[in-house]
Amino acid sequence: MEKVGKKLAVLVGCNYENTPYRLHGCHNDVLAMRDVLVNRFGFDSQHIELLMDKSGSPVMPTGINIKKALNKMVDEAEQGDVLYFHFSGHGTLTGKKNQEEAIIPFDFNYITNVDIRKIVNRVPQGATFTILSDSCHSGGLIDKEKEQIGPSHHKPKNQELEKNSNNYVSVPNKSESASKSYYSKSKFIPHETILEHLTSLTNINTLNIGTHMLQLFGNDASVMFSLPQLELDLLKPLKQDEGILLSGCQANEECQDVGGIENENKAYGAFSHAILIVLEKNCDPISYKELVMKCRYVLENDEHIKTQHPCLYCSDENAQALFLSQG
Repeated sequence: MEKVGKKLAVLVGCNYENTPYRLHGCHNDVLAMRDVLVNRFGFDSQHIELLMDKSGSPVMPTGINIKKALNKMVDEAEQGDVLYFHFSGHGTLTGKKNQEEAIIPFDFNYITNVDIRKIVNRVPQGATFTILSDSCHSGGLIDKEKEQIGPSHHKPKNQELEKNSNNYVSVPNKSESASKSYYSKSKFIPHETILEHLTSLTNINTLNIGTHMLQLFGNDASVMFSLPQLELDLLKPLKQDEGILLSGCQANEECQDVGGIENENKAYGAFSHAILIVLEKNCDPISYKELVMKCRYVLENDEHIKTQHPCLYCSDENAQALFLSQG
């Protein structure tokens, strides 16, 4: 087994406080994941950059700040290093015919699948770059990565899902779900809503969201809105790479933000929470494919969660590799 080098992480939680798009559990998601990275996976806390949109945060999770953090992590990477990016927040669809995936930073300066692809293309050979996106329409966020578990994935037979069922956590029963304080909100902001918001900032009368992005953010806007199609096509990978995407749902689905009405400290993203549950119940190293399948089991058996099927996109080799190279 190849020696594992440094372990570097960028964790981003956007609750969009004081906006109509308010979420409750995204800060909790990344704080909990930071503890798991340090205590279980051997990350040095000094090599974990945490960006949250809360009062007093030293670095706010704007589009440019997130991209700077990711590019800095890639710049520092060497062969054998393990890179991890966790995003919990809103997602949307954009581009031509709204068929391209994007995550929504605090300032609404989209980070699109094209931006992620451009960053992944720079990862040194022999280093792995894992992205966990707990956001709506996040399937396919690493552009052109191979689907391992996704829309065309055949659902295993029940007995396969239930094998080693003691490794799974029990889901809420009907009496628990009857609580009036239960809260669940989609992590999706419709394209039309975002367009209306951006138009109020630019005062430009156009339905072209790229025009608004370039007006507001200039060179810091997504390359999707500034590069011609020919150059965008050149960003596509020519061969399998070390990009690994764990998405909270398929590209046509929405992730859920759960809890937070009575006690925001108990709020969480459904997918982030499922990841943490599976890791807690499975103390031994676990492969990417097994981790995502077990997360599917957790979410499919939780009657609180609307249709949400986590996905895995990566090479065949990485699908069987151990999550975050835990040996």
